[in-house]
Amino acid sequence: MRNVLSVLFCSCLSLIYSQDLNVSIQLKNQTTNSAVRSAQIHFGEQIFVSDSSGSANAFAKPNTNYNLRVKQLGFKPYELTFSFSKDTSFTLYLIPESIQLEEIVVEVESDKSFGVSWLNQVEGTSIYAGKKSESIVLDQLNTNLSANIGRQMFSKIPGINVFENDGSGNSVGIGGRGMNPSRMANFNTRQNGYDISADALGYPESYYTPPAEAVERIDLVRGAAGLQYGTQFGGMINYKLYAPEKKKLAGNFSQTIGSFGSFNSFNQLSGTSGKISYQTFYQYKTYKGWRDRSEVNNHTAFIGLGYQLSSRIKIKAEYTYMTYLSQQAGGLTDEQFNKDATFVNRNRNWFKVNWNLCSIGVDYELNETTKLNLNTFGLFAGRDALGYLGRPDLIDDTSAYRTLMRDKYQNYGAELKLLKRYKLLGNNNHLLLGARVYRGQTIREQGNADKTANPNFTFLNPNNLENSAFTFPTTNYAFFTENIFQLSTKWSVVPGLRYEYINTASEGYYRLINKDASGAVVLDTKVNDQQESSRNVILLGMGTQYKINKVTEFYANFSQNYKAINFNDLRVTNSNMKVDPELMDESGYTFDGGFRGKVHDILYFDVSMFFVHYNNRIGSLSIYDSITKQTVRYRTNIGYSDNQGLEAFVELDWIRLFQKNAKHKLSTFINASVIKANYHTSQTNIDGKKVEYVPQHILRTGINYAYKGFGFTFQYSFTSEQFSDASNSLTSTTGLTGVIPSYAVLDFSMHYNWRKFSLKTGINNFTNSKYFTRRADGFPGPGIIPADPINAYLTLGFRF
Repeated sequence: MRNVLSVLFCSCLSLIYSQDLNVSIQLKNQTTNSAVRSAQIHFGEQIFVSDSSGSANAFAKPNTNYNLRVKQLGFKPYELTFSFSKDTSFTLYLIPESIQLEEIVVEVESDKSFGVSWLNQVEGTSIYAGKKSESIVLDQLNTNLSANIGRQMFSKIPGINVFENDGSGNSVGIGGRGMNPSRMANFNTRQNGYDISADALGYPESYYTPPAEAVERIDLVRGAAGLQYGTQFGGMINYKLYAPEKKKLAGNFSQTIGSFGSFNSFNQLSGTSGKISYQTFYQYKTYKGWRDRSEVNNHTAFIGLGYQLSSRIKIKAEYTYMTYLSQQAGGLTDEQFNKDATFVNRNRNWFKVNWNLCSIGVDYELNETTKLNLNTFGLFAGRDALGYLGRPDLIDDTSAYRTLMRDKYQNYGAELKLLKRYKLLGNNNHLLLGARVYRGQTIREQGNADKTANPNFTFLNPNNLENSAFTFPTTNYAFFTENIFQLSTKWSVVPGLRYEYINTASEGYYRLINKDASGAVVLDTKVNDQQESSRNVILLGMGTQYKINKVTEFYANFSQNYKAINFNDLRVTNSNMKVDPELMDESGYTFDGGFRGKVHDILYFDVSMFFVHYNNRIGSLSIYDSITKQTVRYRTNIGYSDNQGLEAFVELDWIRLFQKNAKHKLSTFINASVIKANYHTSQTNIDGKKVEYVPQHILRTGINYAYKGFGFTFQYSFTSEQFSDASNSLTSTTGLTGVIPSYAVLDFSMHYNWRKFSLKTGINNFTNSKYFTRRADGFPGPGIIPADPINAYLTLGFRF
């Protein structure tokens, strides 16, 4: 493997050599010394936009005069004429338009923002040209960050379906373009560029979600992300944490109280001293819940250290620890939910998560045109689910043993990316080469635990479990490349390729236990099982982008997708669910295209269409189990499906429409999607049925007002009906399958900033809508999981 990476490294260094000089420009805020991103840079005839670190690169002819002009909202224009005789790097300090206090300057900039944008063509060592991408700036959204409310955090991202079954905000469940929202399993989920899910290939669910107060922005790249970030159909989500402050010590403290015993304490310190930078935070949250026996206690801690080894090399190390314990009230049948959504008939169900995530990264600027990034990461984590998994219409028999399902995740990997900028046909082009090595291992055990109601996560017979014990290793090698061919100053074409080697295996045993009518065991057999499967996958993609002007463009992309199953999909004993032992991998492709842009500080828009084709799509059917004499979910390859739709987001500032330099801001936004997703299969009773968890219409709209330190937001969210199984069942006596009715939710939030202090408050679901978004076949159910009723919060913040 080392030889392969060396070949990649050397091949990049031998790329086209230009006689032009390299000019590297860094933009910083003169007042805060922070990077100035998304600034327009005119360098002679060349036009650039500074990336997230405030950097941009240009070419220059020796001893030739060039006019440099820099424009950015909130800063005075910069203009200078000079010439070069050698490669040059320099920093420009932009002067804020206001000379008032720092808080006022930041306020003016945020007032001119819509809180969402798309990613630059190139950021760091990643290519986003021609791709459907979005970037959410969280501190520019007026929402309760302590609760991680998905419908508010992703309010300006069209096509996002949200699971709302965790009022504490411990985890976020979203799906896009007709993907199942369960713990973001259809996205490659990252923090600061490295994986955070349980097992990126075998079990890509995210039990850990970074605290929103620590997140500067959330970047999303849709299906075309598969070429750079892996084979997931949904794309990639990256939680980018705040970078360390430039001063020696800075603090951010936020304390939130809310309904149902909710309390959140977030405390953060960061700074830079010489070549060393640091970032650390600790979050504690507790939530008693609006239903009995729903209490949650969560602890999350993070520390990051950076060292500027030289002007071109920076090393950083990060460690994240998270643990939480929650009691689960269980699910409901339709009858129970309609009668009393607070009803609980489970008092012995518990859930525990422990997460240890570490990363060491290196950023190396070989020269002004070549960047190298290496990210190594490891995950050592686990989750335990304990309780009674019987249907919600059955009372928990407290004289019976509980079921304990334990997972342990041990993953590590490395990702190497090299970006080379070169000149061809008079234009700047970019070549990306990358490689990934990944090794994951899930240890899954299921057996009996004690009969008490306490959170005792201990097997009664650890050496001879009643259900199963398996080890599921996964191995992945990947090589990928993309290239931006800048055919003119406005038009670029981006071809790409990814090669994947995937190996999944299974080793362990499961027990077959049959009982007679009286409950006596008549058969008890241990079955040893060992399997292995290898795949070699090549994915191709092509994107294009055409700029109408500096901030308006057309984009389109085609990309192949692939999703491998792991054997752990098969080895779960659950009386409510059966799994097809012949389950096969999914494959397909994604096409999307759209038109996006900005009109001054008045209008932001992004309108796109997409088409996602699935082969061997995995879904759930309702079937009759002859053993349990009940209707259960059956997970299998249904057939193929086509997901197609329209996504649109528009926000308009009404005051600036008529008064360009207004100090007030009054904007309305509309986020709408129309999605059609149907199965096509030889099973006549399924052919043409709607794909589960795909609402045809999603609408989120709102009003934002801001003046100086004050602001408020009203948001309306509507999601049309969706089905929980491929059979499109309307209802069931167990609550496991059936329709999920349409629902609408209204939220109100308000904030006020004064000097270093801030106050936030709001009411979520203030019309007290009664609804649910999920029917679970296992924990935290089984059955209907009701969403939170009306609730309020109050946050006090302090920064220095």
